[in-house]
Parts: sequence; C-alpha cells; structure tokens
Amino acid sequence: MGLTSNKVLALAVLLAVLLFVGTIWLWPRLARQSWKAITGRVGLLIATQIAIFASVGLSANQAFGFYATWADLFGQETSPGVVVDHDPAKGEGPVKVLDTQSVNVPGGGRPATGGQIQKIDIGGRASNIASPAYVYLPPEYFQPQYKNRKFPASVVLTGYPGTAEALIKGLHYPQTAHRQAAQGKMQPMILIMLRPTVAPPRDTECVDIPGGPQTETFFAKDLPSAISGHYRVGTKADNWGIIGDSTGGYCALKLAMHHPDKYAAGAGLSAYYKAPIDVTTGDLFHGDKELEQRADLNWYLEHMPPPKTSLLVSSSKKGESNYHDTLKFIDKVKAPTRISSITLDSGGHNFNTWRREIPATLQWISGRLSDN
Repeated sequence: MGLTSNKVLALAVLLAVLLFVGTIWLWPRLARQSWKAITGRVGLLIATQIAIFASVGLSANQAFGFYATWADLFGQETSPGVVVDHDPAKGEGPVKVLDTQSVNVPGGGRPATGGQIQKIDIGGRASNIASPAYVYLPPEYFQPQYKNRKFPASVVLTGYPGTAEALIKGLHYPQTAHRQAAQGKMQPMILIMLRPTVAPPRDTECVDIPGGPQTETFFAKDLPSAISGHYRVGTKADNWGIIGDSTGGYCALKLAMHHPDKYAAGAGLSAYYKAPIDVTTGDLFHGDKELEQRADLNWYLEHMPPPKTSLLVSSSKKGESNYHDTLKFIDKVKAPTRISSITLDSGGHNFNTWRREIPATLQWISGRLSDN
C-alpha cells in the first residue's frame, strides 16, 4: 500500500487506538516492580507513541503532500529519470498519458461539464529529464464549439519536497480554476501541475547545475514544447504563465524573469528570492559565479535589463518570513517588468494561506495570458 493511501492512514490510526486502549487495560497488570513489568510498561508507551506519531505524520503528509512514496520518504529515489526517444512517424511524442480522472466539481463525471485531469509523463529532449505531471483540461476543451481553439496554459509548481497530487487534493487548483471560469472571473485555462523536484531527491532550485540536472532548461524549453505539441496550447510567451508556492514560487519568478520569451507572467506565493545552499540542494553552482548571481533575483533586477514580463508576489504581514524581502523585491522592479502583490494581514507558510491566495492568483495570471 502506498504512502498516501487512505488504507495506510486508517491502519495507523486503528493501531494507535488499539495500543492506547491496550495500555490502559494492561497498565494495572504491569504495576509491579519486576524487570518484566517495567519493560512491558516502557514497551507499551514507546509503541503507542510511535503509532500516534505515525498517524499524525501520515495525516499531515496527505494534507500537505510532502512525500509521494515510501522511497521518496526514505530518500531512496535517486534516478533523475530516463528520456525515451519517440518516433514522430508513429504519432509518438514527449508526452505520454498514463491515466485520466474526473474533477471533483458538480457534473465532474463528464469532461465537457467538469473538465478532466490527465496524469502524464513529460520527456525532456534538451534537458534529458523526464518528469510526471498532472494536466487539468477545462470543460471547454471538450466542447465542440471550441474544437479549434488553442487555450492559454499555466505551469503550477509545488514547494520542496512536495507532491503534484497536493496541488489537486490539498490546494484544489483544478476545482478553483473550474469555479473561477464558470463565474466569468477568468478565462478557461490549462494547468500543468508538477513539483520542481524533477531529479528526486535533490532540490535543484530550477537551476541548470554544471555537470548535473538541467532543470531550468526542462522548465524553460522542454515542458512548453512538449505540452504545446500534445495539447491545444499556443507556443507564444503570451500563451504561457507559471505559478508556484515556496520553492515553486522562487522557480516561477526566476523562470518568468530569465525567460520572458517563454512565460508572459510568473506568480510566486510565499516565494524567496535567492537559491539556498544546504544539504538538500548540494553544490548548485560549482564555482560558476555568473550562474550563482543570475539565480539571485534581487541581483538580477539590479544588474540585468528588466525583462518584459509580469510578476506577482505574495506575503503576510504576520506569519511569513519573506515579508520584508518581498517589499524590497517590489521596490527593485523597473519597467517594462510589471509587478503586482497580494499581502495578507496574517497567514503562515502553509496550504491554508495559499488556498486564500490562489483564486486571486488565477484571475491575475488569466488576465495576462492570451489564447491567440
């Protein structure tokens, strides 16, 4: 059973309850001062606490999508993925659809009413990276009157470590996009949802690492090309946006700034503005000072020509550590770059905060993209 399985969570909760009840039931019998009784009391306490912690941890992982599999949890996913060459003559391409599912909205059983979520693999020919993702297709994509229409698209990234499933189950991006479009607050838009960790378990911070994973190339070149070649999505920058939270927010801002010819808009929710170097990232730059400077978004705004793109940043006056850094970042932006912001009075670095910001973010990015 998988790490995110409801059965695993239910079994963990059941075990915790049974151990708790068993501890109360057996405690009087283990009240003696013999070494067997003492060992029994200690064993029951330890087993009960482990079961409770496991239940809480599994529940938190389901809610926040930290890890997708047991191998992911224990750091055993080491392969950066293998790209399979496809023969265009056979109708194959870099996108492979693995599964489809309905959207959890009224009438979601019919694609023309509720839209559809497709689980896919994306093969990166330039980066030699392959990554799983989920694609939300709005109801209009399946309606006959829109059969020749190309739709705007937005990449949506989790934080680190994160799981793509959390964007659906925890942050409700497809459901929110469906509701916003139905209410006329945004145009129908395709969402490509994945995590920025395309070379697990390493946190590559969307950097082209010298001698390592070419993550920026994957997101700037491979992903838009693959999606546009498989779905009815335009190939111009005005057809593409990118959104992310935390690490994904940093990536979204950086990709929009570095590649305005690919992304007309980038939104960073609770983003930071400089790639960290820690045990999860390893050495990202290998002594390449120019690469390190370009990855510092404040340095980029100060020393590089302002990119022609639109940026959105979010923070909270109370609860977010990036509040003052966000104000400084806003002050550094110069035309033709456009900057917008969402500032909450309070809100921590968590799903609840981002769910409050996502409707306005989708409206904002929709207003900056075109289907032409």
